[in-house]
Amino acid sequence: MSALGHHLLVEFTGCEAAVLADLDRVTAAMLEAARVSGATIVTHSFHHFSPHGVSGAVIIAESHLAIHTWPEYGFAAVDFFSCGGVDMNRGLACLKAAFDAQAETRLELERGPLRTVSP
Repeated sequence: MSALGHHLLVEFTGCEAAVLADLDRVTAAMLEAARVSGATIVTHSFHHFSPHGVSGAVIIAESHLAIHTWPEYGFAAVDFFSCGGVDMNRGLACLKAAFDAQAETRLELERGPLRTVSP
């Protein structure tokens, strides 16, 4: 039996504030994370808040990768959902390095009704 999708909720702490406040750097890091995970990028949208912080999402054929940053706290919340064929660990390692995060915590959820997997 297998779930329809896997959802990772990740908190990066101790991040470089200047990176988390930079719209272009956050956007580039998220797109690169999607690429290295093997996801198929459909579109993306990011927004810089005043005085600081970035929110955005990369829509992938396999679902989505979203973020909200709090540079003043060195904190980023990332939401990565996939219905398969994506190496989420690779993508998240890319983000951790890009943000120079000192630590991360993860919550993993299986989403959707369980289905029988053919051998």
